[in-house]
Amino acid sequence: MEDVLEVYSRPYDSEYPVVCMDEASKQLVKEVRAPILVESGRVEKYDSEYERNGTANIFMMCEPLKGKRFTSVTDRRTKVDWAHEIKKLVDKHYPKTKKIILVSDNLNTHTGSSLYEAFAPEEAKRILNRLEFHFTPKHGSWLNIAEIELSHLSRQCLNRRIPDQKTLSKEIAAWTSRRNGGDAIVNWRFTTKDARIKLKKLYPEIITGRN
Repeated sequence: MEDVLEVYSRPYDSEYPVVCMDEASKQLVKEVRAPILVESGRVEKYDSEYERNGTANIFMMCEPLKGKRFTSVTDRRTKVDWAHEIKKLVDKHYPKTKKIILVSDNLNTHTGSSLYEAFAPEEAKRILNRLEFHFTPKHGSWLNIAEIELSHLSRQCLNRRIPDQKTLSKEIAAWTSRRNGGDAIVNWRFTTKDARIKLKKLYPEIITGRN
């Protein structure tokens, strides 16, 4: 926890940007009957019956201090899928930075070994050299700012039936564009000092004065 909090306390450095990443699944749901669209004085109505249409995975990359988000939709969330998203992050979104400070949870796909499963050793090592990993602790996903962004995405865009992956990708792209176009930077205020006071029970008790 303190490792991630220390990362969040660093001043902005364009050559060493802090980027948080997370992912989430979305159930795709098709309508069985066409909804009755909203009209003046009438709310939209839809049938309680629906048809499941599989799931899709959403990758979220967020640079808190610049208010930038990069999202993509994939069929699955395998090691190879993650590796290709990280390559995109390194080569497309941050091609000129010295190193990306990457904050993520401890999911078994979020490791350097995933890059070696997706790419030749030389390419995997090249990408890995551009990354500095910092992992949130178990049960500490609330420390991941990308998870907070996924919560905003869910409430603002995905809290309805979405029939297929094409529509999902289009809706998420529109949400990302709007959010990046605003002033939605993240001002993280919870510090290590706060943690040692408010979460004191999580720290081991050190007993002094023993012979």
